[in-house]
Amino acid sequence: MRRYAAVDIGSNSVRMLAAEVDSEGRIEPLATDRQVIRLGAGVYRGGRIDRVSMDAAVETLRRMARIYTGADVLAVRAVATSAVRDASNQREFLDRASEALGTQVEIISGQEEARLIHLGVESRWPHPNKRVLIVDVGGGSAEIIAGDNGVMSEAFSKPLGAVRLSEVFLKSDPPDPLELHQMTEYIDEKLAAPLDRIGRGRFDRFIATSATAAAIICAVNRVPRARREEADRLRAPTPRVRRLYRELAARDLAARRHMLGIGPRRAEIVVAGAAVFLRALESFGQPSLWYCAAGVREGIVADLAARGVGSELAQLSRDQRKTVEAMARRYGVAVEHVRQVARLARQLFEDLRPLHQLPPGYGKLLEASAYLHDVGHFVSDTGHHKHSHYLVANSDLPGFTSLERNIVAALCRFHRKSMPALRHPSFEMFNPEIRRAILLLTPMLRLADSLDRSHEQRLRGMRVELKNGSVRLELDSASASDLELWAAGRLSDVFREVYQLPLDVVRAR
Repeated sequence: MRRYAAVDIGSNSVRMLAAEVDSEGRIEPLATDRQVIRLGAGVYRGGRIDRVSMDAAVETLRRMARIYTGADVLAVRAVATSAVRDASNQREFLDRASEALGTQVEIISGQEEARLIHLGVESRWPHPNKRVLIVDVGGGSAEIIAGDNGVMSEAFSKPLGAVRLSEVFLKSDPPDPLELHQMTEYIDEKLAAPLDRIGRGRFDRFIATSATAAAIICAVNRVPRARREEADRLRAPTPRVRRLYRELAARDLAARRHMLGIGPRRAEIVVAGAAVFLRALESFGQPSLWYCAAGVREGIVADLAARGVGSELAQLSRDQRKTVEAMARRYGVAVEHVRQVARLARQLFEDLRPLHQLPPGYGKLLEASAYLHDVGHFVSDTGHHKHSHYLVANSDLPGFTSLERNIVAALCRFHRKSMPALRHPSFEMFNPEIRRAILLLTPMLRLADSLDRSHEQRLRGMRVELKNGSVRLELDSASASDLELWAAGRLSDVFREVYQLPLDVVRAR
């Protein structure tokens, strides 16, 4: 499982998500953080991010960076949306924000924001055989997205964010009827183009995202803010949304703050946000809205995972692979066999990541040892693992540091026979952190080698499943031989010794 982090710098709040993504694309959050900063307030009043908001955002981003750094993520993507797009001092903000995060913050377009929202919703709540309309009302903009069979077909980004509309139209408390009327006319004007292109009433589901959508759902369904996570996939009929909007618009800020599900900060901008959702429901002729808790952050994580970003850190570079293959050939190793072992070792390292949680750099050292574990046969078949250790430890391996070369040599030493122990000088020489890594990598190398015991590359695929306190290794039924099954099964004791979990090796049904 791969770990990624996403930071969404919006007009109303700054959000962070660190998450794991499994082989099926499912996202499991590791850490989340959110802070209302309201960068857009100054931008929509005076064209600039004010100093207080900028300083608060930078400190928030520093805190978030500490959180996701501790989660050992492979990659992070940080994006800024409407407020920063419109700010005249965006360059200063981007420089300070990027320094705080330790990664470059990018301003994304409304179309890219819509794409990420759609990806996030589909990753959390797939709609493979449906036509959906997704509306996200942020602080500065609203994204209107049509999706067919899980694929985005149309996307619009309009300046209909809750902070923006509140700053521009709603000056009175409670809002004046004329202010509400002018705001509604403006919303209708901006929805006209999406409505004309997408059309009315032809959707299986209207999905609302964003914190404003959560507040509407919680208020309609009587869900307290403290239990907002229960709002995911709840429904609010359009007549109930209309009634809620009228109640919100009739109350002053103090009264809105006491409404169930709304919250004190959301109460400041919820009238404008609710107006956008209501007019979208009415304009597109939808009977109700469904809430989805996913958004830009989940979309970023899903996108990073789909593109395999960061996986290169766990794999040999082209030059490193050329180096180890050349050494393997020099010592008469069957190259097709070690390539197969390397491929299987890479998959095991990736699929067992939730268990070993090693930095990705160890993945390439495991792969290198897969190429070189048999070079000792050149000296003697007897005790060849020890000869492999000697040859690797004393060879020039361009592209590897001295420490990396010694770790690879140690893995070659322990790919068979005795497990690593402090009585072995080739293991005792390392610090405790590296010794732990070698211990965790050793069963993976042994498994990968055993799965090509025949040296005939029979195995075409395998699946690793972690559940119910055990590890299940399913081998492709059409290609797995009895020899590979037997050889891998013999390693269950070694695996349990290291990982404290049972290992079952079976043919896939």
